[in-house]
Amino acid sequence: MKKLIFCLMTLFILLTILFVPINSAVYALSEDVPSYYLIDFDTGTVLKKHNEDHKRPIASMVKIMTLVLTFEAIEDGRLDIDKTVVVSETASGMGGSQMFLDANKEYKVRDLIKGVIICSANDASVALAEEVSGSVEGFINDMNAKAKELGMNNTRFSNTTGLPGGEQYSTAKDVTIMTRELLKHKEYFKYSTIWMEDFVHPDKRVTQMVNTNKLVRFYKGCDGGKTGFTNNAMFCLSATAQRNDLRVIATVLGAQDSKLRFKKVSELFNYAFANYEQKVIFKAGETIPNNLRIKKSKQEPIDIYPENDVKVFSSKKQKITPNVIITLREDLKAPLKADTIIGTITVKDKEGNTISQSNLRLKKDILKQSYWDSIKHVLKKWSIGR
Repeated sequence: MKKLIFCLMTLFILLTILFVPINSAVYALSEDVPSYYLIDFDTGTVLKKHNEDHKRPIASMVKIMTLVLTFEAIEDGRLDIDKTVVVSETASGMGGSQMFLDANKEYKVRDLIKGVIICSANDASVALAEEVSGSVEGFINDMNAKAKELGMNNTRFSNTTGLPGGEQYSTAKDVTIMTRELLKHKEYFKYSTIWMEDFVHPDKRVTQMVNTNKLVRFYKGCDGGKTGFTNNAMFCLSATAQRNDLRVIATVLGAQDSKLRFKKVSELFNYAFANYEQKVIFKAGETIPNNLRIKKSKQEPIDIYPENDVKVFSSKKQKITPNVIITLREDLKAPLKADTIIGTITVKDKEGNTISQSNLRLKKDILKQSYWDSIKHVLKKWSIGR
């Protein structure tokens, strides 16, 4: 009954504070927070910004980088998501938001990830840092190195949790870059939309985890994000939402209260969806009509498909006539196996700027011409020539 009352109260409050109409392409945005940043995920195009390079503490949003490095370690084969790790006294003793891990007990990596994503667990964040890099200090060095690699030029990390202590700061722009990197890891989305879950510890004790990002439940299309709060950082949020083929990321730093950070990110989402669109020209895996020929190939034409969706992002007011260019590798020669990368498909705007690109792969095996195939091909060309 307590859980039901809690859910109903939360629903009432959030429906009241988060409802923002989306019925106008001319959507006014006030500058009622210290800084914000809004981009298209696929192209990185900036849609709105305000004081985006202003350095501020970002509280628990530093855990976005904790997750980036953890998922990288998993995908590189350095860490198994189903591995059990022993939680240290240091990790277990972390204050602030936590999933109340027991020291010297074994927990799966996937459960620690879930705790960081859902309830911003400081203890789980430290446990992951120790497992990935061998120590918290080593992990912080890796965080700063990754920030530099991503071009986060106004960011410095001094811990893995975002708790006060040390010189630690970032910007709305840099946090958005960090969030964009996290969203490239598809495993993240398996946990990011979980609203509430009872986590059972090794001793059968239960911790109820509730997602700190309320928008995953109360904003249509929002399927990820990370909150942050300390007295210095105030209320922060970096979140993503997708409608149709358009995915955007919005980051707000320093809001005066929790209600405002969710409201502001909702406004930024609404602005993006009201004014911009993403059109898929060619879907990943679908055959593209063509008149291409590969040297010494028996087939003509060949069946090809793009590795990724080929998209065009634009303002709804702007009509784009895309220029589609197919470029084949110069060393191509039959025979070739299905799924071989044979070149690229590129979409450019009228100024010649690349707006989308994907590798091209073969749908089927390409057989080599026999001697008689070559004769037939010559005779066919001669017949057409007559």
